[in-house]
Amino acid sequence: MRYPAIMASTMATIDTLPRADDDNGWNRILPPRRPRPPLERDIEADWLVVGAGYAGLAAARRLAENRPGDRIVVLDALEAGEGASGRNSGFAIDLPHNVRSSFDELEGPQRIVRLNRAAIDHLEDVVRRGAIQCQWSRRGKYHAAASPAGKAKILEPFAEELEALGEPYRWLDGAALAEEIGTPYYHAAVHTPGGVLMNPAALVRGLADTLPEGVELYERTPVTALDHGGGVRATTPHGTVAASAMILAANGFAESFGFFRGRLLPFVLYGSLTRPLEDREREALGGDDDWGLTPANAIAGVTLRLTQDRRILIRQVFDYAPGQDRPDGDRAAVRRNHEGFFRGRFPMLPEVTFDHTWAGYVCLSGNEAPGFGRVAPNVLAAVCQNAVGVTKGTIGGLLAADLATGRDNPLIADMESLGVPNRLPPRPFLDLGVRARLAWERWSGRGER
Repeated sequence: MRYPAIMASTMATIDTLPRADDDNGWNRILPPRRPRPPLERDIEADWLVVGAGYAGLAAARRLAENRPGDRIVVLDALEAGEGASGRNSGFAIDLPHNVRSSFDELEGPQRIVRLNRAAIDHLEDVVRRGAIQCQWSRRGKYHAAASPAGKAKILEPFAEELEALGEPYRWLDGAALAEEIGTPYYHAAVHTPGGVLMNPAALVRGLADTLPEGVELYERTPVTALDHGGGVRATTPHGTVAASAMILAANGFAESFGFFRGRLLPFVLYGSLTRPLEDREREALGGDDDWGLTPANAIAGVTLRLTQDRRILIRQVFDYAPGQDRPDGDRAAVRRNHEGFFRGRFPMLPEVTFDHTWAGYVCLSGNEAPGFGRVAPNVLAAVCQNAVGVTKGTIGGLLAADLATGRDNPLIADMESLGVPNRLPPRPFLDLGVRARLAWERWSGRGER
């Protein structure tokens, strides 16, 4: 059998490891949590899962369901909730932001919707059964344009595509939207009801802390070397794991393990979270409680949230990040930018300040395909969620576990139909091309800032 994007060697030294700044607001506002201890011995297992984000935790949970009695080990370089999965904007999105499909070929978007909704249903069941306190809220989301051009180019085609798909939505002009979210900044929006809002760090922590019997999670345990030539052997700083098979759920770090080399694009995004609004400030803002808004232009625009505990999230700055590591000093400049975006959208809140600003990393492919499937005889992958990690990561992990254990699931065909990440140009040509494309997106979408 030929495996896509397989490494030339079955051995790899992992020299690029996740690093997280210490100001992830979603995590910092939560009560203290005692992490699982790191691995400090040599162990054997039936299954190894690398990565304790949405994909890895879903894979481990499904492996335990499919193979009760098997020993399942999960390794993560960081603590649960501190990695990229706990740093996003807190949306579980069921519909593509912009379907961009011919009305004659709508099966593609329908597959994506089936996959995303299966992920949301799974997460909702786990949240309910585990009593996970993460502000889980089926409030849907607004997809908003700040300019007439954004309305015409993005929102109107999006609404037409939703109608072709038979999906419900509400169209809101600027005044109607302001009644619901408080700010009059936006020109129009499309509200879709199927999305979910949450505190992503609280969700990841809850998923980790409610893993079923048979799953062992070791936090602060990076994999520094991997040998998958007949079984799997992962080396960590203070121990090893020998397993029969592995599910790789390390997202953009998959290249460090030797898979999908030259096929993944890492980007950094920044978020800032305010202090809680006081009663008078909440009254001055008006609108509904607990809402989320995504911009018509994801590169130039601003993602917003009003949380159940009265904080406002700003997510903006989308930049190319080879190495997935940015200087901590960048966050001061980002916060100043976020403060400017905040003042422009919420002039009625002049005294509100940000408590936290953080960086988070996402992985995209050139053709928007996931890194899913069997990539070696004893290795499966669920990586590259194309910046929709809550749903795409979750369903990728679930289906990777089903594929690994031979469980019949028709959604596997849906996932495989999305293809595999295509090969990218070599560096430095890739870097030049990506940065030029980002500059064009920012300039052409400047009306959405």
